[in-house]
Amino acid sequence: MTGFVDAILGQDVSAYIAAGAAAVLLAAVVLRVFLRRRPSPEELERRRRTAINNVGKMADGTVLDVGETTISYSYDLGGVGYSTTQDISMLQDRLPPDRYSVAGPVAVKFDPRNPANSIVVCEEWSGLRHPDHIPKGA
Repeated sequence: MTGFVDAILGQDVSAYIAAGAAAVLLAAVVLRVFLRRRPSPEELERRRRTAINNVGKMADGTVLDVGETTISYSYDLGGVGYSTTQDISMLQDRLPPDRYSVAGPVAVKFDPRNPANSIVVCEEWSGLRHPDHIPKGA
């Protein structure tokens, strides 16, 4: 048994230490990848709204219906009509108390690379044309 220990200790131990450290690092990276928290659907929707707000172009549209958690609207771009619904469940504070008063004309922001991807309201912007949203004196 002593010969075995002497044989191991007699070799370059730093190679074993480096290999062990590499194995621990690899295990940590793999664990991080598998345990990384995926964004929730609400977070993904917030990111989508923010991206459209940052790069979007504007068009005129019409609010067709207002539900408890959705706004349905339509708009035309280059002769193509779009009709869609936006989830507003996380944006309740951006709506007026009488939510049905926003029916009618609306400003729409859309992704110029994908015009079907659009919003009428987000955390930093609102295209809703309601008296509460119009600056005084306008």
